[in-house]
Amino acid sequence: MVPEHVKTRAFPDQKPGTSGLRKKTRVFMQPGYLENFIQSVFVAIGGLHGKSLVLGGDGRFFCPEACQTILRMAVANGVERVIVGRDGLLSTPAASCLIRQRGADGGIILSASHNPGGPEGDFGVKYNIANGGPAPESVTRLIHGHSTRITEFRTMNTGGDLDLGRTGEVRLGSAIVEITDPVEEYAGLMERLFDFDAIHGLFTSGFRMRFDAMNAITGPYARAILEERIGAEAGTVIRAEPLPDFGGLHPDPNPIHAAELFKHLMGGNAPDLGAVADGDGDRNMIVGKGCYVSPSDNLAVLAANASLAPGYSGGLKGIARSMPTSRAADRVALRLRIPAHETPTGWKFFGSLLDAGQVTICGEESFGAGSDHIREKDGLWAVLLWLNILARRRCSVGEILRDHWKEHGRDYFSRHDYEGLDSDVATGLMDRLRERLTGLSGKEAGGRVVKAADDFAYVDPVDDTVTEGQGVRIWFQDGGRGVLRLSGTGTEGATLRVYLEQPEPSRHDLEPQSALSGIAAAVDSLAGIRESTGRTGPDIRT
Repeated sequence: MVPEHVKTRAFPDQKPGTSGLRKKTRVFMQPGYLENFIQSVFVAIGGLHGKSLVLGGDGRFFCPEACQTILRMAVANGVERVIVGRDGLLSTPAASCLIRQRGADGGIILSASHNPGGPEGDFGVKYNIANGGPAPESVTRLIHGHSTRITEFRTMNTGGDLDLGRTGEVRLGSAIVEITDPVEEYAGLMERLFDFDAIHGLFTSGFRMRFDAMNAITGPYARAILEERIGAEAGTVIRAEPLPDFGGLHPDPNPIHAAELFKHLMGGNAPDLGAVADGDGDRNMIVGKGCYVSPSDNLAVLAANASLAPGYSGGLKGIARSMPTSRAADRVALRLRIPAHETPTGWKFFGSLLDAGQVTICGEESFGAGSDHIREKDGLWAVLLWLNILARRRCSVGEILRDHWKEHGRDYFSRHDYEGLDSDVATGLMDRLRERLTGLSGKEAGGRVVKAADDFAYVDPVDDTVTEGQGVRIWFQDGGRGVLRLSGTGTEGATLRVYLEQPEPSRHDLEPQSALSGIAAAVDSLAGIRESTGRTGPDIRT
């Protein structure tokens, strides 16, 4: 086996500042496309000589081939050790766990998160740094810069693929490839954080649960932990086998794409708890018997009750939320007398706060929550924390929500997604809104008066890094808030996300969309959404 220098041309078109590259699967399957991005990563991090990497993905279509390509390239670039999940499988939380527990220099995760899979679906690659979290902008900008001028990549002429189906160590060229059980070390970490005996007692008391893994990567983890280690009834985890196309499902944990489980929990003979995971295992949706837990409520409730789990019995150092997420968690922090942080969207912004020991629990409105145990959001972790809370409090999900609202007040919250917009149309809408920000204060729209508006900019309290242009915030005099930003998680067109929030200290039984209809109308009028997009309403309301 000898290293080859293969001439290429620059075309991965990663956006500057983004943590990875996400495109249609067939784009990644173009000759040299994946290789160009991977070589750009290796160059940006200063090469691989003497370094160790973690490698794995969510099992979507093209993952096995991509793993083999990356292994050959890592060896040709001088890597010392690659730790890869058996069959190339690793959830994003488990990859972060492995990087941290093994002291690896970084990791490559193959996933397009909650986007659909299959040959006509989406594929993605991202690089995580030594703390286990997504690469910061200082690194991703270097990756992007090199990807625009790359002329060759290094690979190995091996003569065949490595068998990734059997755990153990094998030599590939000058490197050691360790094929590891993708579940074992992550499951061990969960067992240290949570009281598995108490959760087992909850299940033996007659408690019932349904966990829908949506034929994505969390299935093996949920089955091994919930059914095998904790002792939940066999069949608690459904659609547990990861499939290349997720069985035709869209593994996005929200009431629209997880409608089957949502409907089941709202009907007769529903289990006590329902949970859904996304494609790579870092997001979750929680549904109780007859009640839905919004992502913002999810973060607030978990933070308020975290001390019931052994891993958090000493209390929290602080709470962080992404800017679009409702302010419900801020009031929990105030009651606990700990700091509350508001960051841009993207888990990498939580990383510096976690590394500095300033926060313990983090969350964002896109169904993601996590803690300082790793440096990624973690869907199964959130489910296990809910189970630990339920095991200790011995009441229903609905009762926990009502008690929380009684103590802290309720934030009615919803996200409205306008998907597949023409990129120029979406960008133009946001540009025009930003130009008018200074004139919005005092303006009336939809029966509401604007108190203030701005374009969110963030100064990292740890390293003073400034991040600008993170979304338009509009505050209304009655306490409501609207936020608008463009999402970077899709592969076609642009997605405009509109976040609506209305705090309500005493009325907790309103229907959320009705409670937010006035703010929705006001934001639509101020931003000119219908006029600019031609849409009469959002594609998805969550």
